[in-house]
Amino acid sequence: MSDAAPSRAPSVSSSPVDAGLSAGAAARRLGVAVTTLRTWHQRYGLGPSRHEAGHHRRYSAEDMDRLQVMQRLTTQGVAPAEAAAWARNAPLGGPAPAPRDGGSPPAAASVVRGLVRAATRLDAPAMRDILCTAITERGVVSAWTDTMVPALVEIGDRYRVTQRFIEVEHLLSRTVTEVLATAQRAPGNPRILLAAADEEQHTLPLEALTAALGEAGVPSRFFGARMPSVALLDAIGRTGPAAVVLWSQRPATGTVDQLIRVRDVPHLPLVVAAAGPGWPSGDLPPGITRLTGLPEAVQLLAAI
Repeated sequence: MSDAAPSRAPSVSSSPVDAGLSAGAAARRLGVAVTTLRTWHQRYGLGPSRHEAGHHRRYSAEDMDRLQVMQRLTTQGVAPAEAAAWARNAPLGGPAPAPRDGGSPPAAASVVRGLVRAATRLDAPAMRDILCTAITERGVVSAWTDTMVPALVEIGDRYRVTQRFIEVEHLLSRTVTEVLATAQRAPGNPRILLAAADEEQHTLPLEALTAALGEAGVPSRFFGARMPSVALLDAIGRTGPAAVVLWSQRPATGTVDQLIRVRDVPHLPLVVAAAGPGWPSGDLPPGITRLTGLPEAVQLLAAI
């Protein structure tokens, strides 16, 4: 270990801002809306401190450091008033405040609130940071069930009530896809085949399953959305998987004949599984396993 003094953590004020930044420039530097800065100024006193006669106030380097603390904490789900108090009082350039419970990850509900706030302001970098942190600290399964799904459900509920925020849902879904795609991938020959049912366009749960299997050391092949039955059967014949999982989100795509055709291939996979709410709720055909959740799916497929 080195006895050298730790260097100051990099911040948005690392580049010269001696002349101060306008509200627009400060917002661009932070990646937030100008209206957000105005709210932080008017409600919490985190405004520009530099003033010259005849000119608008401008944000100094110290102001920017405080705003960075405010942004980081609100993104993590800390209440704005509490985050502002930290931003006003924390030593500039010091480490981010530790969680109040002594260092454990933030409560799941707080993380979801932070993710929904970031999504609502269309802040993709903040969303990626929250999601990557959730996976690193809790693993893919917990990040999916405790963070991603609740946030997606909340945004979806807002859309159904207001007929607004579809752009928020799209950007959040896209960011979830990007983050899951960067999760660990297991080496080796994939023996698990994952695909969405014919004409099924929803694939986020399968993307989560792919990432969770990789984290568990289980390689898989994921074929994405709208997998035609003929192409699926061809892929099964060419790769000889031990398990095939078909996802259906909507009843219109959950026709059991797709599952029966997979079950009846000459070299039957050990497991043919139906996942998702689109499949019929009653008994499935013999030889078909119903998967009801991500933890169960990972446990079953990892044991093959």
